[in-house]
Amino acid sequence: MTAARDARAILARLGVPDHAFAEDGLPTRSPIDGSAGSSVRTASPDDIDHAISAATIAFEAWRRVPAPRRGELVRLLGEELRAAKTDLAALVTLEAGKIASEGLGEVQEMIDICDFAVGLSRQLYGLTLPSERPGHHMRETWQPLGPVAVISAFNFPIAVWAWNAALALVCGDPVIWKPSEKTPLTALATHTIARRALARFGDAPEGLLQVLIGGRDVGEALAADPRVPLVSATGSTRMGRAVAQSVAARLGRSLLELGGNNAMIVTPSADIDMAVRAIAFSAVGTCGQRCTTLRRLLVHEDVAEALIARLAKAYATLPIGDPREDGVLVGPLIDDEAADACARSLAQAVEEGGTVVSGGGRLGDTGTYVHPAIVRMPAQTPVVLHETFAPILYVLTWKDFDEAVALQNAVPQGLSSCVFTDSVREAEAFLSAWGSDCGIANVNIGPSGAEIGGAFGGEKDTGGGRESGSDAWKSYMRRQTQTVNFSSSLPLAQGVRFEV
Repeated sequence: MTAARDARAILARLGVPDHAFAEDGLPTRSPIDGSAGSSVRTASPDDIDHAISAATIAFEAWRRVPAPRRGELVRLLGEELRAAKTDLAALVTLEAGKIASEGLGEVQEMIDICDFAVGLSRQLYGLTLPSERPGHHMRETWQPLGPVAVISAFNFPIAVWAWNAALALVCGDPVIWKPSEKTPLTALATHTIARRALARFGDAPEGLLQVLIGGRDVGEALAADPRVPLVSATGSTRMGRAVAQSVAARLGRSLLELGGNNAMIVTPSADIDMAVRAIAFSAVGTCGQRCTTLRRLLVHEDVAEALIARLAKAYATLPIGDPREDGVLVGPLIDDEAADACARSLAQAVEEGGTVVSGGGRLGDTGTYVHPAIVRMPAQTPVVLHETFAPILYVLTWKDFDEAVALQNAVPQGLSSCVFTDSVREAEAFLSAWGSDCGIANVNIGPSGAEIGGAFGGEKDTGGGRESGSDAWKSYMRRQTQTVNFSSSLPLAQGVRFEV
């Protein structure tokens, strides 16, 4: 059975309505076998305007709902996701090409953030501050912000929406979702599941959760509209710059999760067995299409030859193919454009002095499969500084640990990073203020696979945004300093006297 036919069967089981599709709509195609799927109805300019208007009206009602009650909706969403986990995960595999365990992991991540947000709904804490004026109380509180636009990418087609939506909902904000035009089917399925949670909740306002399918024009309209105070965008740095400029022009907020060019430093004291396992998942998982994918391997010259030989042997036995099949670890790239970009980057790496140690070729006549590549590079040439969304691992060597950290930091992106070492000094130096400049820094684990409890995001060309755990919820709220005078006098701050 073709992947497209499997997808249609799942959409029917999940109850995605017929009106979501149109013969002249956005075409879909599975990267597994290239089969054409259902065409999805796209949003018109009137649809976009109506969605923003409905979200604005919904905000007036939703911000009046107590936060723990808002958390109940998110709890119900988590229940519905649990019930639909198998089908939704299979749809992720069919549309995005992820292996089965990664598809299941993506839905589990949605469930986990719902659990986190339910607890958060009772912990949207502020501060009590001392006032210099007698008979005064001063405090800082957090208030709902307004409609939030979520622009997500194909590589995590539904989890990124959940990161944003779960937090936004408990913070009192409606959500308008513009998914990637490469993965609209998973978005429609998720929206259908969310509608079931809304129905069980009972009194949620219309327009609280909406999805708009379409291309760049939809994202541009959301970014430019002053009725949307926060735009959360995940994707390329180029896209993020355009969103940031549009939102900033109207003095709105943007939360950006953009490119990554993540490195692992391997020192002479490292556990090489652990490093090899971490490299394999981090570099080839999701066929290299994670923003946290390992793209640069910085190895001490004393252990480089042995490590590269171990990696080349492991790469030669990687099970590559249909991600629906048991045992497969590497599925396809998302489309032909991605496969062509992979080939161009490999050719450029060779032109810049690189040597392909393993892999690099395209596989099969159907789908968009490539063999993950290991490339030794003489330096961090232009191709190494550029993020290619494909399973290409560039290997460089170093002599001095400070040199390794400098190499790690000498790229435009600043998302995730890691070091493998048994030296406390090296580990702590890597985590110090003069160590890794990334938003995520790990010791003896790879750069990929972040948990939802910590804030996720990075610096420099990665955009500076933070999503998911910790205090990332503050991005979805407005801060307010409040002062209450409970005395019978009116003293001014700083000792100012003004008597009339």
